[in-house]
Amino acid sequence: MKATVIYGERDIRLEEVPDPVLSTGGDAIVRVVAACVCGSDLWPYRGVTATKEPHRIGHEFVGIVEEIGPDVSTVKVGDFVIAPFYDCDNTCVNCRNGVSFSCLHLVPWGEKDDMGGFADGAQGERVRVPHADGTLVATAEVPDDALIPGLLTLSDVLGTGHHAAVSAGVTVGSTVVVVGDGAVGLCAILASKRLGASRIVAMSRHADRQAVAREFGATDIIEERGDEGVAAVQALFDGIGADCVLECVGTKESMDQAIRSTRPGGMVGYVGVPNGGAELPIRSLFGRNVGVNGGVASVRGYIEELLPEVLSGQINPGRVFDLELPLAEVAEAYAAMDERRAIKVLLRP
Repeated sequence: MKATVIYGERDIRLEEVPDPVLSTGGDAIVRVVAACVCGSDLWPYRGVTATKEPHRIGHEFVGIVEEIGPDVSTVKVGDFVIAPFYDCDNTCVNCRNGVSFSCLHLVPWGEKDDMGGFADGAQGERVRVPHADGTLVATAEVPDDALIPGLLTLSDVLGTGHHAAVSAGVTVGSTVVVVGDGAVGLCAILASKRLGASRIVAMSRHADRQAVAREFGATDIIEERGDEGVAAVQALFDGIGADCVLECVGTKESMDQAIRSTRPGGMVGYVGVPNGGAELPIRSLFGRNVGVNGGVASVRGYIEELLPEVLSGQINPGRVFDLELPLAEVAEAYAAMDERRAIKVLLRP
């Protein structure tokens, strides 16, 4: 079978790799129907995160179950399934506490597993899912092709944007600022609208992303950054800032922007993967009673909540995919994301 392998900085290749094989009894083989490139995939692509040895990459996919182990009971061959961006048993104490990304048996796709090898990456033709019962969520039937992009967002970006909003305490009537106009930031706008926010500001400098932001529920756009961006936010909200600010980038500058855009007593929800030296100014947070909450989104716990609204068309998070390419052109998919020629690229094997 073919799968994407990263060798190092800007070195993405589609190669022949061994077919996955059932091995634990509780695992499943899924034929990938759609996968994608994530903003966090760009950190190793750009060399910010070192690639010490070639390995498969990608962590978002939906597909059809082709084989199951004898102990699997919640999915069956032929099911269309959504896989979160990590494998989990969904039964350990951390999973039961709602933090499935801290599963005691966690297997992140494309990363080192507990046996010293690499788990399958999602940007390929098939993936072995070690804990099928805990990880996979099946739809009632194989969905129409038009729904595939929206369902794919449930594997990561929709749940991550939702986590930012939940972590910041967005509720009916909240005022919200979203820092970051990538797929996660746009989904954070959608999530804030869904949770009842009264006013949502998208910090964006790109007309195409601004259009999606408004479609998702943004009421205002701010293009300024730094001190000017903070002043623009405060001007919209009584001179003090927003109730909730969602940080969806992961750099020092984006976190600073988020904290200083939050009103005294407000909350920052952060989900941007930290790269670029983000640090918390404890004295400033302390003096203004600004809270910070968030981290890696345990999206497995959000799928069942969000799935019905995607299936019904009530929300359309698939709009974040503005470029679709065949898996054979995966190197171009990374380049398009890296050069900001695409918000998010969907890959079809």
